Amino acid sequence: MTGWSRDNARRRLAQAVQPRPVRSRPGRPRKFSADAVAVLERVWGISGGSCGKYLAPAMVPLLDALETHGELVDGERNYSAEVRAQLVAMSAATIDRYLAAPKARAASSGTAATRPGTLLRNSISVRRAGDEVEADPGFFEADTVAHGGPCLEGEFARTVNLTDTLTGWVFTTSIRSNARVQLIAALDRAVTAIPFEVVGLGCEAASEFVDQDVIAWAAGRDVHFTGSRPDRMNDPAAVGSRNNHLVRRYAFDFRYEGPEAMAMLNRLWPLVNDRLNYFTPTKKPTGWVTTGTGRRRRNYDSPRTPLERLLEAGTISPAQAAELRARRAAINPAELARDIRRIQDRLAAIARRPTQDLADSLVEPIPDTVRGVRTRRTA
Repeated sequence: MTGWSRDNARRRLAQAVQPRPVRSRPGRPRKFSADAVAVLERVWGISGGSCGKYLAPAMVPLLDALETHGELVDGERNYSAEVRAQLVAMSAATIDRYLAAPKARAASSGTAATRPGTLLRNSISVRRAGDEVEADPGFFEADTVAHGGPCLEGEFARTVNLTDTLTGWVFTTSIRSNARVQLIAALDRAVTAIPFEVVGLGCEAASEFVDQDVIAWAAGRDVHFTGSRPDRMNDPAAVGSRNNHLVRRYAFDFRYEGPEAMAMLNRLWPLVNDRLNYFTPTKKPTGWVTTGTGRRRRNYDSPRTPLERLLEAGTISPAQAAELRARRAAINPAELARDIRRIQDRLAAIARRPTQDLADSLVEPIPDTVRGVRTRRTA
């Protein structure tokens, strides 16, 4: 039945009764010390939780800034010249592997409040997700994020986010509602705060942007205004990605109402903008390549911060460039992280309980007629 000989059968049965011991192979020795891993977690937290592909190229500037401001001192809290050399030598994959446990502790999701705007839809040009990025900085994509928590009824805070398509430079501010006067005031603040000229503005086909007053504002400032296709949520891709890893990540999913929450949000965003603009690298698509198997794959450039991309573009004066470099040198990334954390704690203290109470009020118990138990159903 088996095709085995008698000798082979005896040998197999003997091995099954007394299997040979498996010799254990020694594991690969750790290349990086426990001190380096401990400091890596601190630097990762200060960076805002960047992934390895972005943290690896930003490691040297971050370490330099932290040493300059006295946050990392040789011989204190596991830090030394040897630890610095190990951190600089870590690859992106190694960083992600060591940070797998800390990264697994957070996630967020929110409720979308964007509604297509039919007014003037056919009178503005449409920009699609596959369109080429402008050659010079200044074309921004804009979007709003609702802080309504589990319910979008009533008045609550909205966050307006603008992202430059070429450099990735961001400007974020919160407004009381989607009223036109609030939105236009936010756009005025953006034009004043952004350190280079705003020449274009693209947005989703949302009712708050596709409006006579907003279009008149753009025309009055000679800003080229474009919209997107109403059935394509990823057309404003540059700002769309920021809705999650900027607004939702830093302001959570609570419902924010009232002047205190508004004040805390608008204290938070300048700090977050400084972190992203001066210290957080991003990658930009440069085209398509064909792999050996015939598949088309998106090609990206090397990660660089929005400030570095802006300086490389050469569209600002030497005085402006020197001012921005001085601004970056004056920022302490660790102090920035502590300030962001304090404001986030205050926002959570303000809004966590009201948001939970609102969520509970939207859920009503109903009897289950089949099993005789009570379940919960969203109202």
